Parts: sequence; structure tokens; C-alpha cells
Amino acid sequence: MKEKINQYLAEIELFTAKTKDELEQFRIKYSGKKGILNDLFADFKNVATEERREMGVLLNELKGKIQQKIDSLRESLEEQHAASTPEQDLTLPVNFRDAGSRHPLMIIRNRILDIFSRIGYTVAEGPEIEDDWHNFSALNFAPEHPARDMQDTFFVEKDPDVVLRTHTSSVQVRVMENTRPPIRMTFPGRVYRNEAISARAHCFFHQVEGLYVDKNVSFADLRQTLLYFAKEMFSPDTRIRLRPSYFPFTEPSAEMDISCNLCGGKGCGFCKYTGWVEILGCGMVNPNVLKNCGIDPEVYSGFAFGIGIERITNLVFNVKDLRMFSENDVRFLQQFESAWQ
Repeated sequence: MKEKINQYLAEIELFTAKTKDELEQFRIKYSGKKGILNDLFADFKNVATEERREMGVLLNELKGKIQQKIDSLRESLEEQHAASTPEQDLTLPVNFRDAGSRHPLMIIRNRILDIFSRIGYTVAEGPEIEDDWHNFSALNFAPEHPARDMQDTFFVEKDPDVVLRTHTSSVQVRVMENTRPPIRMTFPGRVYRNEAISARAHCFFHQVEGLYVDKNVSFADLRQTLLYFAKEMFSPDTRIRLRPSYFPFTEPSAEMDISCNLCGGKGCGFCKYTGWVEILGCGMVNPNVLKNCGIDPEVYSGFAFGIGIERITNLVFNVKDLRMFSENDVRFLQQFESAWQ
């Protein structure tokens, strides 16, 4: 045992480490739970009584040498690292800001606008506080329509009515009042409706509406435009279907569904086992709306559609709670740090 200890003392004396990993391997070899030092102390109980004193002194010396070597090499490696690190100007102000990311709603908004820009659609925006004419009357809403009730709409003033816009269709009216056909535009923005806040609904949300007005525009043009959008937004295999619906500002009107992008239309919990998911409303622009905006419905026709950005974002990123988009939870937003669309 004495020869072993002397051999280890000689090895320790000659040992050098160029990296922290080498030093850590040395520490584990000699001082680890299954290291040489523990083995020697375990063997110490078998040493003859007359040799115990001498062996005990040698073991303690070995233990001290190991710790001394570890401490000296660690200090040396830290000094080398400090010398290789460029000097920092400690007088410079500290930047505490972390790199951010694009909001998922803005990622999808920009993607939608890009898809329609490829077929000639430009972008227009308008005010979020609107008068009755642009938000309701010009769009063929009847005076007794439920959307005009205070239970459904946020009113800023009454008589004359001023509201937080309930859709970006108000921007369509402004464009048609000031632009002669052909018109081919998209209208992104935030809208407000007096709804109970839950995982599936909020009192504000985001839309991208589209409008195309020209001579001889047909429902077939609308269908093909929306089919193009669905395939570009989701996948080339996406199918669509149009179901009859009602909107005051379009006639005929339809709701558009896409084949479920999670199950491929076979049926799953997300699509309620129907194979279809509703994503937007659309229709041919009502002739009354064209008249209200100074466009002759005998000469021109058009179609319009409205896409809920939250709905599309849910489908693309599988976000299950709408409230997460507006709660500013950094843990949620950090998921999109690499999404540079």
C-alpha cells in the first residue's frame, strides 16, 4: 500500500491540465466517489496495526496533495481564460433588452397579405372609430339590425352614432367612395364586438377583408380566388366548400370551409369529426352597397370576403386559447422567436 501511495504522489506531482475537462477527469479519478482515494481508505482497515500510523500519515498527505493540485490548476486555468478574454469597457450602458420575435397574429397577417398581393391585391387601412354611415348604413344594415344594439357593439357616442368598428368593411366603403373601379384590395385591421371573453371569443380581434369590383365579376371568380388562398395558406391538397349564408352587404352570401388540415378531411376532434373547418365569410357585393358608394351596379359587380386572423392562426399554430394572443405572456411569445415569415 505504501508503494501505491508513493506512486500516486509522483503521478500527481507530474500531472498538468490544459482544459477544465482534463482537470475534472483528474478530480473524478482521485477524489470521486469511486476514485483512488476512497479505495485506499477502504483498504486502510486491512493494514497491520503497527503500520497504521505511517499509512495514515501517507494517506492524509496524498489527500492534501490531490486537493492542492486541483486548486492550483483551477486557478491557473481561470487566469488563462481571463487573459484571453478581451477587455470590456465597463463605462458603457448596459442593454437589458432581449431579442424579441414577431407576434403570431402579425406573422399570419403578413402571410395572408402576401398571398393576395401575388394576384394584384393592394392594401388599404382606415380608422378604428367609425360613424354609423361607414360601419352600418352604407353596408345595407337595416335600422333594426341586431348589430346596431348596444349589446353587440361598443358605442362611443349616440345621436349621431359613433362606434368602435365591428369589421373592416368600413374601409371598403371609404375606398369605393373615393376610387373608381377596377378595385382589388385587402383591408387588415383590429375590430371590436361586445362579446364575453373566453377561450373561443374576445371583445376585439383582427380581420383581413378583401374586395374586388370590376365589370363582369362573377361568383366563379370568388370561388377560384378563395380556393387559391386556401391552397397557398395551408397546403396544395386543401379542398373548400361554400355553404349558403346571409350578410346584409353581400348577395348571395356564403360561409367557406376548408378540409381539416389536421386530419386531411377524415374527421377528428378538432373538426368535430366532420372533416371541415369554417374559416371565412364571403359573397357578391350587394347592389345596394355599390349604389351607396356611387358605383353603378348595372355596369359593375364585385365580391368581398372577410378572414378572421385569429381563426387562421389557430389552424396554423394550433393555439387553443384566443386570450393568449393578447395577454403578453412572454413564455407564449417566445415560441415564435424563429418565425421570421
